[in-house]
Parts: sequence; structure tokens; C-alpha cells
Amino acid sequence: MTSGQLAEPDAVLDVGQLHDEYADFVWRNLQRLGVAGANLEDALQDVFLVVHRRLGSFDHSAKMSTWLFGICLRVAAAHRRKPYLLHERSSAEIQDEPDSSPSVDPEQVAMRREAERRLNLGLEALGLDRRAVFVMFEIEGLPAGAIAELLGIAPGTVYSRLHRARVEFSDAIARQEPRVVVGGFR
Repeated sequence: MTSGQLAEPDAVLDVGQLHDEYADFVWRNLQRLGVAGANLEDALQDVFLVVHRRLGSFDHSAKMSTWLFGICLRVAAAHRRKPYLLHERSSAEIQDEPDSSPSVDPEQVAMRREAERRLNLGLEALGLDRRAVFVMFEIEGLPAGAIAELLGIAPGTVYSRLHRARVEFSDAIARQEPRVVVGGFR
């Protein structure tokens, strides 16, 4: 079974195999849903603990990635509410180590980091309900119907949250743009 395919109802699902296949997917989405770098390992483990407990209830009516995204969404929301996590920053966030590999172009690394920083700042501007819809639709490429089913909301609500998220995301990105001073006025 490859990432994103429907699992066969008769197939025996194994948590270890799912972890091997989907850990990167889960990690990326936990990040996109606002779990800080220092807490990603714990959140990843929490997701697969839920998978372990609930794997027997997976009914194969959705893609495995869609089911996992729903779990990521709930785990990320729980992690973001934990008070001891609110002010915690990882050492990677405090001091970003440069890649010392000779084949890496420093300009490309800087551009990638800047793009990641801007993406994260844009995502941080969104409330979790709009952020989840934005990430699922714009980044993961899930259709609105699947998002509606996963979140238990009407498709129209998906589209209204997506519209609002796009506006808020664009506004947050625009606020990051340097302002040009012409004639001493901004």
C-alpha cells in the first residue's frame, strides 16, 4: 500500500508499518497545524498511540492519510492548549545551524528557510479551524467533500473557512513584506 491509497478491507493493518509509511506525513502536518519543534516528537508519538488504540475501528471508507490527518488535527489542538508549551522554544528555533555540506548552495538554503519562516508565520495567523481547512485543501490537496466529512461540517462551511483563511494568510504574508519609504513617507 502506498501513501494515500485506500487500504484493502481484508488487509491486516500494522501500527509499525503505518508508522514507517506515514511518519513523515504526520510530522509535516503536525508542524503545519502549529505544534512547535520541541514538541513534535511527543505529538508524533501521541498520534501513533491513538492509531494503536483506534486501528481496529478504521473502516476503510476513507484514505489512511485522511484518517491520520483527523488524528493529527485533534492531537495538534490538544498540544497547542497545553499551558507549559505556550512559551517553549526549541534550540533549533533559537539558533539555526547552517548546513555545512559542500554541495549545498547557501543562497538556496537561505531562500528555503525564509520561505518556511513566511509560511509558518502565515499559518500562525490562522485560527485552528481555518488553519486545518487551509492545510488540508491547499497543502495536502484534499477535496472539500473529504474535509467536510473529516471535520463533520457542511461543504459550504469548508469553503467559507477556506476563503477566510486565504484572506488572513495573504494579509499575514503582506504584513511581512518590507515597506518602501518614498520621500520620507510610508
